[in-house]
Amino acid sequence: MTSGGGQFPDGFIWGAATAAYQIEGAVRDDGRGPSIWDTFSRTPGRVHAGHTGDVACDHYHRYADDVALMAQLGLGSYRYSISWPRIQPDGTGPVNTRGLDFYERVVDTIPVWDYAFNSLKVATANVVTNCVGSALAGYALARLRYRGRRAATLAFVLAMLVPVEGIIIAQFTTMRELGLNNTLIGVVLPGCIGAMNVLLMRNAFLNLPYEIEEAAYVDGANVWQRFLRIALPSVKGTVAVVAIFAFMGAWDDFLWPLIVLSDPSKFTLTIGLNYLHGTFANDERLVAAGTVIAVAPLIVLFACLQRYFFRGVGEGAVKG
Repeated sequence: MTSGGGQFPDGFIWGAATAAYQIEGAVRDDGRGPSIWDTFSRTPGRVHAGHTGDVACDHYHRYADDVALMAQLGLGSYRYSISWPRIQPDGTGPVNTRGLDFYERVVDTIPVWDYAFNSLKVATANVVTNCVGSALAGYALARLRYRGRRAATLAFVLAMLVPVEGIIIAQFTTMRELGLNNTLIGVVLPGCIGAMNVLLMRNAFLNLPYEIEEAAYVDGANVWQRFLRIALPSVKGTVAVVAIFAFMGAWDDFLWPLIVLSDPSKFTLTIGLNYLHGTFANDERLVAAGTVIAVAPLIVLFACLQRYFFRGVGEGAVKG
């Protein structure tokens, strides 16, 4: 998309910004008190033709239609201001709950739970791919004998030395060439198997006694049977560690989804929280509530897997 000889980047988000007095109207509804703008506009000679904001765009009653119209136009951001006389009609004293209800209804039109569901899909896929891929790769590095095994291990170690910011442009270019930009698959793919997780699984498998596998080999177990029935059940703690790390990394990731996603309907929760912070900067309680939504799954996951986590830290540790 070009404008005036320039070009907007792929991640550019079109939005709308409004001022409460210019759009809300309903100056006497639901306990709203007078503002300095009400007084100014009603003073003779101050405003052309005596116009006031008593009705304005009537956003107070038409907010649902207005938000739907912005969505139809493809706007991905909406920042509106809050009319303080609607919250505290007298400037001090108790809060006007009916005034707060209006802003809560507007907030309800913004799909916070859709953002959370997108994050859950990304995090779940990341956990599955990391647990499966890291376990397979770790077992191959630790237990199988083949030429180039040390070089492969060194490659995973070196991969941890490369900062994400150094390859993020190459990742985006690759996703675009594959047609996966602006998709949740494009969000998942670069982090589907982490180098650190592979090394954790490798160290856990190295600590298993070789005699157990040798006995299984003598009994006729093939490599898949030894992996699934002997090795993997013995490192459940490390698998739990990988699952927690993978979930946290995907759930909290902000930079990569921000770059690869441009469709608001596919935003993850971290981008959605940033959207809320910019749109509702004056409503700290709303931003705090969104933050709780983001943190709660991490707390629940850790609470469920904590006993495996502490056992897994020892399994995957480097021992001298």
